[in-house]
Amino acid sequence: MDPTVVIDQTPLGNARTYIVAEAASNHDGDLKQAKELIKVAAEAGADAVKFQLFQAKQHYSRYTPDFKYLKKHRKSTFKIIESLELNREWILELSRYAESTGITFLSTACDYEAVDLLGKLNIAAFKVSSFDLPDLSLIKHMARYQKPVILSTGMANYTDIQAAINSCLEVGNHQIVLLQCTSLYPAPVDLSNLKAIQTMRQAFGCLVGYSDHTIGDHIPLASIPLGSCLLEKHFTIDRSLTGPDHPFAMEPNELQAMVAKIRDVEKALGDGLKNGPRNQEVEMFDKGRRSLHTTRNIAKGDIIKEEDLCIKRPGYGVSPQFYKHLVGMTVKKNIKEDHWICWEDFK
Repeated sequence: MDPTVVIDQTPLGNARTYIVAEAASNHDGDLKQAKELIKVAAEAGADAVKFQLFQAKQHYSRYTPDFKYLKKHRKSTFKIIESLELNREWILELSRYAESTGITFLSTACDYEAVDLLGKLNIAAFKVSSFDLPDLSLIKHMARYQKPVILSTGMANYTDIQAAINSCLEVGNHQIVLLQCTSLYPAPVDLSNLKAIQTMRQAFGCLVGYSDHTIGDHIPLASIPLGSCLLEKHFTIDRSLTGPDHPFAMEPNELQAMVAKIRDVEKALGDGLKNGPRNQEVEMFDKGRRSLHTTRNIAKGDIIKEEDLCIKRPGYGVSPQFYKHLVGMTVKKNIKEDHWICWEDFK
């Protein structure tokens, strides 16, 4: 499989994590609030902002039992989902607004109509939610647009994931990104299973990222050194708002801080090489490392004895590892007590 995936001219899988600010349904049915979410994501430095595009009548049966985490809203599951729908007439306006702020507009498409609407807009990538992963025909329909397909894998096993991947491959789409995910809201940290990022990359030969539902930013940050190429994190304008996705989402200042921390972590990972001091460390290398020094005034022609040498800073002299080599050597100039001793001091 070709692991090359590019979203809106940004290649994935290099040293830089692609950050998707997940607005989900936190627009609360308000166009102005949806635009505010886009603005917040752009100002935070995210690469993309993502909304969910579904219709209750195509998404859930009216007889769906209530979810425990939604019970406080005192509505049926169907009614809650219906209240969270994003008006599809806004999509073009929102995508253009996102473009004006310099951020990529993405959406989770939950039905064929949504896929085609986004496809006509030339969306940069398609996203499949964990709940929709078994819908192979929907995935294949997305994949036919030959855009990157991002597959969340919450609750999935190897067979589920391979079937979804195959649905893309069958129509010639190799631009696949898997996301490790825990489908709980919020998700407890002990179920994050971040090591699955590496497991899936090895098992399926795909790029792998992480869709996070935990509280805070420490778990998303931990996913970066494990190779997460794409990070998805829910955010909101105000966590006290009433929709079901607000309570576990990040507020604007938290999202901005997380993005900054991720960029710091990426820098901190480095290249993995150990080739001596970095350019910025040269002064510390010279002045802070230990080297061989004299314990007495040594005159020209003296033969060095073991008791003539000690090890201390700075590091301008011969390395301590050559301590034994200097014993018995004859110096060719006077050397003051407590001064470092160098190879050029000897005949």
